[in-house]
Amino acid sequence: MDSFDFYSPTYFIFGKERERETGTYVKKFGGSRCLVVYGGQSAKRSGLLDRVKESLEDAGVHTEELGGVRPNPRGSLVYEGIELCRRKKIDFLLAIGGGSVIDTAKAIAMGAVYDGDFWDFFTGRAPENALPVGTVLTIAASGSEGSPDSVITNEKTLEKNAAEANCLRPKFSVLNPALTESLPSYQTACGVTDIIAHAFERYFTNTRDVEITDRLLEGVVLTMLHEGRRIMTDPSNYEARANIMWAGMVCHNDIMGVGRQQDWNSHHLEHVLSAKYDCAHGAGLAVVMPAWMTYCAHHHDPARLAQMATRIFGCQMDYENPLNTALEGIEAFKIFLKSIGMPLSFAEIGADPESISELVEMNHIGDGKTGGFVALDKQAHYDIYELAAGREN
Repeated sequence: MDSFDFYSPTYFIFGKERERETGTYVKKFGGSRCLVVYGGQSAKRSGLLDRVKESLEDAGVHTEELGGVRPNPRGSLVYEGIELCRRKKIDFLLAIGGGSVIDTAKAIAMGAVYDGDFWDFFTGRAPENALPVGTVLTIAASGSEGSPDSVITNEKTLEKNAAEANCLRPKFSVLNPALTESLPSYQTACGVTDIIAHAFERYFTNTRDVEITDRLLEGVVLTMLHEGRRIMTDPSNYEARANIMWAGMVCHNDIMGVGRQQDWNSHHLEHVLSAKYDCAHGAGLAVVMPAWMTYCAHHHDPARLAQMATRIFGCQMDYENPLNTALEGIEAFKIFLKSIGMPLSFAEIGADPESISELVEMNHIGDGKTGGFVALDKQAHYDIYELAAGREN
């Protein structure tokens, strides 16, 4: 296990009806003038926005609103939020929604206290300060409610980049699993897939002797396999939703990623896919991850993929040819994804295989390689997209 620092200060408020306490926690963490950021009309129709605003009013917190956050959140709304924060002297950001809303609030929070363009933080500059952020989570998926990360799409360049800093970790997050019951099954399945992806991005490592985090990550994926199937047949199952919601947070606050090399190539490959085709992030990951795994199985020692196959998917180890076990595990993963309604090919997300060369260029690999479990050059990116498109080389 490698040496590491770990800092995760977010205060979590978990359980039914806990959103009614939001105002108390905004006040507790220093907020007096709050910008409430949300997505479409669901927060209004469900009454959630009104409940939260009532809580803020009871706590004596002045509120302003910014709605309209879309999946794969855009930079244009971030600029609008930054201007609103400065004009209204906002001192706290409250995100009501899932990862896209939370990531937008985080981007506004760092941009509002910065003299330059907030996009600087998504192209290499590390933010040092940000307005405090709180969340009321409505979708279990991204883990942004407990992470130091924000992902935003630049509409002009179609870049979908991430910023990361501890100042972006939410001060508090309200997690009521019941708020996810109204989600369409497809959106729930996308969330489950994203959580699994966050586990696998950490699981596939070349660091030795990381058994404790291996077992924690395996436990999360096994839970997602169980609860993912259960929630598809019983969408109102609160306990299943509770396990999924907590897994999403635990999986991405990095407690299971410390002390080990991580990968993140599947996310990088997917980001350009969803930037170009505006597919759901979880759906894009369902298409990319098995293709990436298949490439890795044929270009790396298959031992870790075989470990995934045996420990998570119950495959029998072929000691003479571990590659067979690895490929069997990948197939089992694809069967699970299909069982919860996830796509497995370019065609199912409306992506054109003829755009593969463009997607590769969008990854800005040049003549170099990305790091991770298996280093990927430009040809490797091309080959993985070909696998994802169903055009195996």
